[in-house]
Amino acid sequence: MTRVLVVEDNADSREILTFELEAEGYVVCAVGDGLRAVEAAVSFRPDVIVMDISLPTVDGLEATRRIKAEPGLASVPVLALTAHAMTEDEARFRAAGCDAYLAKPAAPEAVLHAIRQLLVPPTTSPTPSDA
Repeated sequence: MTRVLVVEDNADSREILTFELEAEGYVVCAVGDGLRAVEAAVSFRPDVIVMDISLPTVDGLEATRRIKAEPGLASVPVLALTAHAMTEDEARFRAAGCDAYLAKPAAPEAVLHAIRQLLVPPTTSPTPSDA
């Protein structure tokens, strides 16, 4: 089963997202701050992370950097879920290790779609020997 770490400081949003993900068959671990996100990522070993950016203790960008620095977690895709979704913010998100982002408020269906996209292995171009 696919494991999703949800990092969201708003309890209502965290509960809604957890409910929607579990209804789709995902195993969910949900936390409300950046420091707990790093701890949970290490112990839970998620397949994908949904990361709020404005968080208490450690912001989502720093939490993402710390998670990506942990052994075995560098390749875990991170979906930034943020109210700070200006065009110039995308470079900051990507530099911190986020693989995609959605602007808040995001419908649960949009989050589910983004998660599915992140879980699809990247396609590789055929090499000349494959032709």
